[in-house]
Amino acid sequence: MIEEGDMAKRQDTKKFFENLSGAGKSIGVLTSGGDAQGMNAAVRAVVRMGIYVGAKVYFVHEGYQGMVDGGDNIEEASWESVSSMLQVGGTVIGSARCKEFRSHEGRLKAAHHLVQRDITNLCVIGGDGSLTGANLFREEWSGLLEELVQQGLIDEEAAQNNSELHIVGMVGSIDNDFCGTDMTIGTDSALHRIIEVVDAIMTTAQSHQRTFVLEVMGRHCGYLALVSALACGADWVLIPEMPPEDGWEEQMCQKLSENRADKKRLNIIIVAEGAIDSHNKPITTDHIKELVVSCLGFDTRVTILGHVQRGGTPSAFDRILASRMGVEAVLALLEASASTPACVVSLCGNQAVRLPLMECVQMTQDVQKAMDEKNFEEAVRLRGRSFENNLNTYKLLSYRKADSELPNEEDELPYNSSFNVAVLNVGAPAAGMNAAVRSAVRVGITEGHKMFAVNDGFEGFYKGQIKEIKWGDVGGWTGQGGSILGTKRTLPAKHLDKIAEQITIHNINALLVIGGFEAFLGVMELSAAREKYNEFCVPMVMVPATVSNNIPGSDLSIGADTALNAITDTCDRIKQSASGTKRRVFIIETMGGYCGYLASVGGLAAGADAVYIYEEPFDIRDLQSNVEHLTEKMKTGIQRGLVLRNENSNENFTTDFIYQLYSEEGKGVFDCRKNVLGHMQQGGAPSPFDRNFGTKIAAKAIQWISRKLKESYKEGKVFANTEDTACLLGMRRRAMVFQPVVQLKDETDFVHRIPKEQWWLKLRPLMKILAKYKTSYDVSDSGQLEHVTRVRPKKVD
Repeated sequence: MIEEGDMAKRQDTKKFFENLSGAGKSIGVLTSGGDAQGMNAAVRAVVRMGIYVGAKVYFVHEGYQGMVDGGDNIEEASWESVSSMLQVGGTVIGSARCKEFRSHEGRLKAAHHLVQRDITNLCVIGGDGSLTGANLFREEWSGLLEELVQQGLIDEEAAQNNSELHIVGMVGSIDNDFCGTDMTIGTDSALHRIIEVVDAIMTTAQSHQRTFVLEVMGRHCGYLALVSALACGADWVLIPEMPPEDGWEEQMCQKLSENRADKKRLNIIIVAEGAIDSHNKPITTDHIKELVVSCLGFDTRVTILGHVQRGGTPSAFDRILASRMGVEAVLALLEASASTPACVVSLCGNQAVRLPLMECVQMTQDVQKAMDEKNFEEAVRLRGRSFENNLNTYKLLSYRKADSELPNEEDELPYNSSFNVAVLNVGAPAAGMNAAVRSAVRVGITEGHKMFAVNDGFEGFYKGQIKEIKWGDVGGWTGQGGSILGTKRTLPAKHLDKIAEQITIHNINALLVIGGFEAFLGVMELSAAREKYNEFCVPMVMVPATVSNNIPGSDLSIGADTALNAITDTCDRIKQSASGTKRRVFIIETMGGYCGYLASVGGLAAGADAVYIYEEPFDIRDLQSNVEHLTEKMKTGIQRGLVLRNENSNENFTTDFIYQLYSEEGKGVFDCRKNVLGHMQQGGAPSPFDRNFGTKIAAKAIQWISRKLKESYKEGKVFANTEDTACLLGMRRRAMVFQPVVQLKDETDFVHRIPKEQWWLKLRPLMKILAKYKTSYDVSDSGQLEHVTRVRPKKVD
């Protein structure tokens, strides 16, 4: 988290990029190596941001091959040329693996073709091979120009004018195998494809009591396998970074049969294509199938997902990531000088960062080296904190203690390690809540606690709807939408006596509350009631889960990603419904209460022309200028417009009003349709991100509860009444932070149920720029060049 001094410094250096002009500069954008969903969003952002700052932008078709071949492969891009490519998978400008660029002659040709068009800024979207090639090209640049002058292909003046080549990379790779970045473009979409398949397979496997062995991509990196195993609750996962120890075959078969004995009708085993055993021998899906059949006699099937994972439309997360990175890449190119190293723009937590390209490449190669030397712990550490957190959470959840291993009442322990921990859902349902409950229950049992489930939130709590919940009870919960425990908006304040009584009856020693704004208020009320009631002097922690993403103290909440994907998918369909008809504008209303997160970020992902929210007041003049702006755009080649409105953005300018205004003003140019998305934003199966986020954040919350119980256990009972024992666990920029709810009071607008400061408002200018508005864009929040070693933030408790 940022210190106050830092904030002040930031305010002083608040620079707007009006000073950063691209006039007279030319930027080339290319996609290279394997394709990934979201590359088009990145290309679109580079083109539009480049044109916005006054630069010329060129497509380089077919990757480096197009640069070597020149001619029509390098063409100037216009604003309209990237219209409606946001929702297309793969890469529209083509990608190829190019042998010729690896030779000196090939690079000489490429340099010649770039100099002909005065292109000295390159934005390369690809994997580590593509980025390494770009860096070598930059290092050789002045030598290549000298050769071209000697050969008489260019004159001295051209060499002088193009003397420096600047390079910025964005990592597009579904494997997420690049060090220094939490997520590469395409990874989240690939996870969507995998999870769609796993969810579909689960229903057929359950019908026949089958075991399925699934092979997912990842020759050298197990990220996809690991996260999809976490997200679907797989029984076993095999990845290159964690080869199983000798005798794993028996362990695996034993675990599969234990799970079957526990009323589980199916088994899922996920294998990365590069999985190996501890002797570096490949582990194949067929080998696993033979094992299960010969050992257990289970009906077993193999499914190899293959290129399905690379295909399909990009997820909301990938579109936003790629759009943010594309804009950041143009800023980095404008700020580059001869002395700055080639950099990659990437994401750390929720923060855009710039890292020296070669440091990242070096670290990515070090991972492979560590794996070749069988130093797997080092390989995992080098993969970065995101991978490490996933792996640790998986280990926590995969180890099931036998009942005989659980502590006995009679056991002499330094402190009573068998505490009773209650879990409840409060507020409106959000996709991913069940994954969080499952994770909390299983981690709690592993830590030696007795877990209790409370039905129907605080209402069920005071009515005594509380029962113990066991390991097997939460099987198969990760993929379920809504809230299985049941959830209500009731607040505890009116029922404190009864809740206190229930805490005593069930001897509850700690509380985990998973939910939205009501959950936040509820934990506040309980902690305030500690003065009167000793029963509430127990550790309590709240985990944010609401589609609105309106909880103070956290940048993200469980359920928001699923809702964004629902909005994005629907907007894509709605836009497509008008293809072939005359020009049309859609007015779409989203949920979110007074919080404009869904509308704004959904607008960025769907390519909206305007988004109306409560946080940014607007009047009739703004509406008027938006209509005129859209009318102008529609007179060019653009066929469809998209306008999003948050449900509570303005009580008088309703969705109907805006629809009628646009219909009237657009007469003769476009016609209008309106759509209220409603509760479809709250339903549906949780996205991979929400499953994973819910699983990790709940596991972290339970570990915190265990620590606090240890600290507050005195003379045979738990007593916790300090501020730091009633917390909210949230994601802040780069870290997961536990914050006392009392301290979040000042950050909250209780009337409108939103935080007073919201990070995503900084993304709004980005959306406006991509929709062709002139606006001021504060770049003080853009990434500063850092070094890879510093990427691991210290753990914050």
